[in-house]
Amino acid sequence: MSVLFLGPLPDPVTGHSLACQVFYDELVRHQRVEVVNLNKSEFKQGISSLGRIFEVLGMVGRIWRRRHACEAIYFTISESLAGNLKDLLIYLACFWRLSRMAIHLHGGAGMREIMLGRRGRLLRSLNRFFLRRLGAVIVLGQRHVGIFTDSVPRKRIHIVANFAQDNLFLDGVSIDRKFRRVMPLRILFLSNLLPGKGHEELVDAFLALDAATRDTVQIDFAGGFEAEDQKSVFLARIGGHPQLRYHGTVHGAAKQLLFREAHVFCLPTYYAYEGQPISILEAYASGCAVITTDHSGIFDIFVDGVNGFGVAKRSAAELRVAIEKAVAQPERLHAIARKNNEIAYQYYRTSRHTSELITIINKVQEHSP
Repeated sequence: MSVLFLGPLPDPVTGHSLACQVFYDELVRHQRVEVVNLNKSEFKQGISSLGRIFEVLGMVGRIWRRRHACEAIYFTISESLAGNLKDLLIYLACFWRLSRMAIHLHGGAGMREIMLGRRGRLLRSLNRFFLRRLGAVIVLGQRHVGIFTDSVPRKRIHIVANFAQDNLFLDGVSIDRKFRRVMPLRILFLSNLLPGKGHEELVDAFLALDAATRDTVQIDFAGGFEAEDQKSVFLARIGGHPQLRYHGTVHGAAKQLLFREAHVFCLPTYYAYEGQPISILEAYASGCAVITTDHSGIFDIFVDGVNGFGVAKRSAAELRVAIEKAVAQPERLHAIARKNNEIAYQYYRTSRHTSELITIINKVQEHSP
């Protein structure tokens, strides 16, 4: 079987592009794959230049020319207004092949706004027109199923959770070893530092700690910024505090080391296009307790008090309390970290993720007219 693969591949690296790369690498081992890379050169959502408009039109043209050459189409959709308009053009280009198309929603929060009509009733109606003709819709968790149930029969909606890459899994001995030394307590924020990801609130929480508690923690930040001015402002803000360190964008061994040394992973996100962050599952695999928010699909994979501490969105005060709890309860953190690692081994391996996706693609091809 041949598959037309429509999705963003790195660079830049985001959770979305990483997931696409992992699936693409596995898919090409089984099928002949044609790729149209939908990635952008920046993190900012929407249309940022006239050049991007021509770039999108070129993508749609390539898709239109290749649509009949493949027996199935795998398409990871967008959530921003401009991204959704691009997706509608792609649906139109593939109109007579929609029954052979499986779309994959890697976010959730933004698409919910579109399908609730909060971006306009016309946009919702256009999406529904195309969605009801699709062969399959793939979401990350139960909380995202309801986004599509008014438009797609439930039997065509499939849940496939995200994953942690194999190289980030620690064994129990390594987890026990890192928890023998919890002074300082290592807290890791690893995500692109975009508005709404919660990194600013994490700094606020640190600054609200008393001086003695500040000296017992180290917070490591890693990820990219939308713009250099945002990076400069952030670096200036943390510059006077040696307990706060920015590591830039990390990959490979540098990323492994940060996870390997972290006791707690913190992602207090309320990001407009959040889905089910791969970074949280990577933290589980690496033997970390987690501090996060009930946003989008996160609580499909996170239980407050079991996997770590849940905090309210935009609340530096609750983050401060969570950090204080973490500092005061290292034995509890250790037990949570071991449990998270076991959960990741059981449910969130890349092999399980890619196998489930390939099964769905095969079924779309088999059941299409």
